[in-house]
Amino acid sequence: MIRVVIPQHLQTLAALGREIEVRVEEPITLERACDAMEELFPVLRGTFRDSVTGKRRPFIRFFACEMDLSHEPPDTLLPESVAAGLEPLYLIGAMAGG
Repeated sequence: MIRVVIPQHLQTLAALGREIEVRVEEPITLERACDAMEELFPVLRGTFRDSVTGKRRPFIRFFACEMDLSHEPPDTLLPESVAAGLEPLYLIGAMAGG
């Protein structure tokens, strides 16, 4: 199980708390984590990734262990501490306009 912290607007949409847990099959990659979240919570489909292309939405960022993973390839392995459930993967709603 990995832990994922989701932004307030997605919490409200899916009627979830701040942190969710999802089971991700090995290898634990960013793409597989996103797939698992969308499978477990179908209402989140298309909210942080485009449903057709699978690309990250422009105003959503992915962070883990103080690293910005937003521009990493989808098959990037998540850090060991995230894969072990010790640290969460963060989905952050980015702000525009300063």
